[in-house]
Amino acid sequence: MFSLDVGIRPLASASQNPPDFKEAPMNSEPLADVRDMYMAHTMFRREIGLASGLIRGVAAGDRERATVVAEHLELVLVILDHHHRGEDQHLWPRLVERAGAASVVQTMESQHSDIDTLVHRLLTGLAGWRAAAGAAEGAELAEVATLLFELLDEHLKTEEQQALPLIEQHVTAAEWGRMVAEGAAGIPPEQIPLIFGLMAYEGDPETVKEVIATMPPEAGSVIGDLAAQTFAEHAQRVYGTSTPARVGTRQG
Repeated sequence: MFSLDVGIRPLASASQNPPDFKEAPMNSEPLADVRDMYMAHTMFRREIGLASGLIRGVAAGDRERATVVAEHLELVLVILDHHHRGEDQHLWPRLVERAGAASVVQTMESQHSDIDTLVHRLLTGLAGWRAAAGAAEGAELAEVATLLFELLDEHLKTEEQQALPLIEQHVTAAEWGRMVAEGAAGIPPEQIPLIFGLMAYEGDPETVKEVIATMPPEAGSVIGDLAAQTFAEHAQRVYGTSTPARVGTRQG
């Protein structure tokens, strides 16, 4: 069982009560490289887009298969929750204070709140469904997964069109790095190869290499091959193939 604990948090509104991020980045300080964000977005589109079909593919009463699917989706939803927490804490307040982007941030926060509601419904439903793999429960969960994908895809499009260009102009590379590091700190080390493999599967090879280059040498020297192998084994168990359907990276 995946052990990351998700508590769907109350939304802390950066647009209404921002922390003190008024200082703008120094002109000479490198700004954020958001290409790894597109890797994450592609992974979310793929895995949550495939979720409904995975759930519907479980035969009624097949608890073993329901557990495999539920554990996979629980992990993806945990990653999504960590992803949104990082944005809420590190990105939106800076965009309000430095870019005057209160309207964009209000949209991001509202979409996060709507997504959180469906994530909570799906996590709660998965916990009960895996115990008996009931057909009615599975059908309901599949509908929730479809709704979640629709909301998430719209959110990611909006973020890529409106928020990411501002982040590239108003958030420093160091601030971006702290967000990534804090997000990774809550992940059990044994799950890192799979999570990185999920993101790297459709990632731009050059971006994947650059992300690996930021890792400690002892991790960076092995993570590429280990992540690919771990993801392939996981995908075989979840999808019946080591190469599940791709959605393709969207980059503005």
